[in-house]
Amino acid sequence: QALEEQYSPSRWSPRLGRDTIIQAHLAVTAAGTQRARAGTRTSLHVPYGDGEGEKLDIYFPADPSGTFPVLVYIHGGYWQCLSKDESGFAVPPLVSQGVAVVAVGYDTAPKGHMDAMVLQVRRSLAFLVERYSGIRGIYLCGHSAGAHLAAMVLSTDWTEYGVAPDIKGAVLVSGVYDLEPILHTYVNDVLNMSREVAQRNSPMLCISPAVPAAAACEVLVAVAQHDSPEFRRQSQEYGQALRAAGWSVSLLDLAGVDHFDIIEKLAEDSYVLTQVGEDLLSSL
Repeated sequence: QALEEQYSPSRWSPRLGRDTIIQAHLAVTAAGTQRARAGTRTSLHVPYGDGEGEKLDIYFPADPSGTFPVLVYIHGGYWQCLSKDESGFAVPPLVSQGVAVVAVGYDTAPKGHMDAMVLQVRRSLAFLVERYSGIRGIYLCGHSAGAHLAAMVLSTDWTEYGVAPDIKGAVLVSGVYDLEPILHTYVNDVLNMSREVAQRNSPMLCISPAVPAAAACEVLVAVAQHDSPEFRRQSQEYGQALRAAGWSVSLLDLAGVDHFDIIEKLAEDSYVLTQVGEDLLSSL
């Protein structure tokens, strides 16, 4: 019961009730994505594989003729809801800075299972690198379950894929990095993970020592003041474990936000996380 409570982000927000906050989050992100699609040059539903969910939405900067950095956004939704179709809300501040934004689709549960989702997100990056020669450095940004998937990308052995994406950084927002506690909650009713699956897909358990390229990769682990104590603990411990393995890590504890508006506010130019992200990208 205590774990159920800890791993229910909607119970911890002081802004809205648990029944309304998820609907509100969906409304904000969907509306922001519609505005971004209307005002940006896009390639929508680009297939990176044969699976139904294996599609990307690509938002290009105003002048995509030269090279440009790319921010790859991986949505949350506890691996079972949301999609790339509500993942463009943070696009306008970024494309105005000359950054391309890619929203990744993947097969959520119950259709998708954990091994497959991790594989899909890795393959989506391999596809991007092969398809677009103008990419100058990749940043990952993931929220909640998406932060977990982005963290799994950091542990990828790219020799299996025949490409080496130039991942310059990752912004991991309110993520879960050890899946073991999830086994004992309602979340696993749909995911149906065994202990083995949870272990091999826990970023906390597959941190590789930072090779020179990884040491140059800036990882920002962000967590909300109104995330649950368990979410806050996981962020802290994962950030510390990465740092101990030689990665370059910053921990950002954001005041006054909850599990949902910590990411929604990326649509605002003045938001601290937007500015940090733009600083990272401008270093390219």
